[in-house]
Amino acid sequence: MLTLYAFSADNWRRPPREVSALMKLLGRYLETETARCLANGVRLEAIGRRDRLPASLVRMLEESERRTSAGRALTLRLALDYSSREAILDAARKASTPDGFSRLMGPDVDLLIRTSGEQRLSDFLLWECAYAEIVFTQRMWPEFDAGDLASAVEEFHRRDRRFGAVAPARRTA
Repeated sequence: MLTLYAFSADNWRRPPREVSALMKLLGRYLETETARCLANGVRLEAIGRRDRLPASLVRMLEESERRTSAGRALTLRLALDYSSREAILDAARKASTPDGFSRLMGPDVDLLIRTSGEQRLSDFLLWECAYAEIVFTQRMWPEFDAGDLASAVEEFHRRDRRFGAVAPARRTA
């Protein structure tokens, strides 16, 4: 599963022209990349609010989700008008058990890659990232490429993930 933070709930505070351009860019992405997702077995899903997105964009998003719903190679989640704090509050209102809450929040994140030199989570998957390994990179998202991803994954595999447990004792010879 790969989740991309495409548009945060806080991004509505950007200048209207910029927001409009981002919505048009997302629409173009859905038009061009849905077929590519289908060809590669990628299932597209969106998380976040839809009620503030342009109606035409919501229709395109729903159509892309429907067309790619059989994809099994990868689930690509787009976080749109997304706020982790809002998602946590919503799950808390709906859940009646701890397991139900976790199911509403979604799967745990293993690796979070933060681009653009920022070193914060920015209200992104706060619950799901409780034990995530985080890789920070100076590379801006549009320039982030397969080599950057490979480097982040290599770094992830070098880390010792203990989830709160004590590291195993080292043998001495």
